[in-house]
Amino acid sequence: MTVFPRVRPGGYQSHPLHSSERMWPETNCYVDLWIEVLNAVGAAPEAMLSFTLTQDFEGDQFTFFKVPYEDLESLYDIRVTELAIFDRVERHIDVQIARGRLCLIEMDPFYMPDTQGTAYRSEHGKTTVAINRLDVAARRVEYFHNGGYFQLEGDDFDGLFQLHLTPGDPSFLPYAEFAKLPACVPDAAHAGTTARKLLKRHFARRPVSNPIRAFAEVFPRQVEAVAERPFGFFHKYAFNTLRQFGANFELAGDHLAWLSANEFSSAIADARRISEVAKSVQFQLARAVLRKKYDPLRTALDPAADAWDAMMASLKERL
Repeated sequence: MTVFPRVRPGGYQSHPLHSSERMWPETNCYVDLWIEVLNAVGAAPEAMLSFTLTQDFEGDQFTFFKVPYEDLESLYDIRVTELAIFDRVERHIDVQIARGRLCLIEMDPFYMPDTQGTAYRSEHGKTTVAINRLDVAARRVEYFHNGGYFQLEGDDFDGLFQLHLTPGDPSFLPYAEFAKLPACVPDAAHAGTTARKLLKRHFARRPVSNPIRAFAEVFPRQVEAVAERPFGFFHKYAFNTLRQFGANFELAGDHLAWLSANEFSSAIADARRISEVAKSVQFQLARAVLRKKYDPLRTALDPAADAWDAMMASLKERL
């Protein structure tokens, strides 16, 4: 059973948005997944990225940015809805793949070898994958995850689908979605026209006040609290703050460059400045946690906050 028969783990070519030369080669599991799915579909993932303008600071984290379902439908005629899980997960996946639909499932990275060095066999959690090929009898599955395409089998398959549980053990039902893919992807002209409309819509939904400046006000105090936790907590904090807005605005710049590098040159430069500052401050954050010296962090985000103001002012002139 497979949705994209030609996609295989061996020799899989990730989209350029996941190039190792980028400031943030990976962003978050959901957006990364859609970048690679659209890559497999043959559509331009850059077209969907105007939603990045709506990212806000939520008090303890930045918005975990995700492409809205309605944008996927408007741009690519891809329709996503929740998949109810009332039977074994793999049985639902079998049914949907047979109908040509891609299943997006929250899985435990503890059983996913592609998370080696972060979660594999060391930490339970949740991450979203899109399952392209499933062979229950062979205990093997292939899936899109983060910036690539992978497979797992054997004991990892049993763990991922909870086949190791006894009848008396309580099971966990994951959140799941399925995507209905179009027979024919809309052409590039449609994507460009629709993307410009979505850019105006999402720009109108941007935060009322500068989210990076709001974050900067509490950043040193948050870091002091992080320093009192086990060092592993640092990675979770950095992922949900600096990495989220850094990666978000690198993608915002990519979207504007895809639309028109000349027309949006100033805003693109500002977006990339935000991303660069977030990357730099992430290293400063690690040093501050280790040395317990927080004063340098009080102004570290100022260049990114100024760039956010300039970016929004530039887009306002254009839109």
